[in-house]
Amino acid sequence: MLIRRLHAVEKPDQPATLARPQTAISTAEPLLPLRKLPPLNALRSFEVAARCSSFTKAAAELLVTPAAVGQQVRQLEDFMGVKLFRRENRALVLTPAGEACLPGIREGFAQLAAAVSLAKPQNKAGRMTVSVAPSFAAKWLLPRLHDFELRHPEIDVHVDASMPIVDLRDGSIDVAIRYGSGQYPGLRVERLLGEEVIPVCSAALRDGERPLGRPQDLVEHTLLHDDSPDNDPSCPTWPMWLRAAGVRGVDGIRGPHFSQSSLVLEAAVLGRGVALAKATIAANDLAAGRVVRLFEMSVPLAFAYYLVYPESAGQSPKVTAFRQWLFEQVGRG
Repeated sequence: MLIRRLHAVEKPDQPATLARPQTAISTAEPLLPLRKLPPLNALRSFEVAARCSSFTKAAAELLVTPAAVGQQVRQLEDFMGVKLFRRENRALVLTPAGEACLPGIREGFAQLAAAVSLAKPQNKAGRMTVSVAPSFAAKWLLPRLHDFELRHPEIDVHVDASMPIVDLRDGSIDVAIRYGSGQYPGLRVERLLGEEVIPVCSAALRDGERPLGRPQDLVEHTLLHDDSPDNDPSCPTWPMWLRAAGVRGVDGIRGPHFSQSSLVLEAAVLGRGVALAKATIAANDLAAGRVVRLFEMSVPLAFAYYLVYPESAGQSPKVTAFRQWLFEQVGRG
C-alpha cells in the first residue's frame, strides 16, 4: 500500500383521394421489420438470465418458474439458430454468440424504456432521479445541489440514496453516481472524481491534552473504523495504515465501527476519535473546519466516482444539464 505526502413542423393533412390514399405513417425512414424480431419475452428472459447467471434467479426476478425462463431462452436460441448459454461446473455461462448479442439487446431495452418515458404525462417530464450512495449524497451532492436547482428550476431532482446497485436499464433511474472500478458493461461511464484516504479528527482533539502531531501519537487516541461495503481492495483499514506508516504499539482493531463513511466522519466531527476518511466525502467538513487533516499523509485509492447512465439517456436534456453541472463542480467544465 502506498502512503504519499499531499501535494419539422408538420403540414396540414391533405384530402385523401381514391387513386392515391393517404396514410398516417411517414415513409421517410424504413419500417421496422417486426417479423424479423424474436418475441420480446424471450429477449427479456435471456437478458435477465445473463445478468443473473442463473435461470432460478432470473425466474425470481421475472416472477415465473425456472422452467419458463429456460423455455423462453430455448425459443430465442431456436429463432437465432445458435446456443446462447452453456453449462460449466453447473454454472450458467454465455457462449460467444450470447456475449456478442447481449450488449445490443440491453441497449434495445434501454431505448424502449426511454421511448416509453417520453410518452408519460408532462408533469413528470421534469423529474430526474439520481441514484447515489448515501454518504456521497449527504456529504458531497446535497450541499451543492441547490445551485443546480437554481439554474434549472424546471427539473425536479429525486435523490435515490441507497447502497444496492440499481438496474439503470429499467427506466426508473435516469443517472447514477457510483463508486467503483468503472466497469459497468452496456452503460455510458465517465470518471467524475478520484478518491484518497486521509486521517482526520476535530481541531479540539488534535490540539487537546494529548496533541496529535505525528502518527505515533495515535497510541493515545480512539480509532474510528469505516465498515462501508465498498469492496475496494485498495482502501486501507487501520491495521494496514498503521503498518504502512510504521506506527507501533497501537491496536488497530479496537474502537467504534460504522457502516457508512458519513457516520465515521460525523463521529470525528464530534471528537469521538481519529478517522480514516475519504477525502471527497470529507471535503465540506474540512473546508468548514469541522475536522482537520492529520500528518499530511494520504493513501490514493484505485476506485473512483463515476457518472453512469444508459446510452439512450445521453439524448435527454435534463441528464445533459446535470452532467454539465457535475463536471463544472469538479472543475472539469
